[in-house]
Amino acid sequence: MEFTPVKWRPQIEEIESMGRSEQRELVNRLVVLLLHLLKWRFQPGRRGNSWRLSVKEQRIRLEAHLEDNPSLTAKLDQAITRAYRLALIEAERETGLAESTFPTSCPFTFAQIMDDAFWPE
Repeated sequence: MEFTPVKWRPQIEEIESMGRSEQRELVNRLVVLLLHLLKWRFQPGRRGNSWRLSVKEQRIRLEAHLEDNPSLTAKLDQAITRAYRLALIEAERETGLAESTFPTSCPFTFAQIMDDAFWPE
């Protein structure tokens, strides 16, 4: 067991808390992006500039967040899984479509999620 002097514990706890905060931010950005990609895919008749710009904005914000926090790339799979579960709830709420309409696991790769040219059809 490694000994940590008592005087360092508050700083260590703060750093750990910051890491959790950055991970929550990653998941939150992914939720918004995945939600709009799902709506784009499953409501083609309602596609509009607002959804397109939201996807574009979240891609830019996610890219910047990962550049600022490169250690988060190791947690991307877990973050996408968690974010997709939340995005499903929001998609059902916002679209009025049944839960069974949407895939049970994320149908997009991280490369697709971040690709400016990717628009699910």
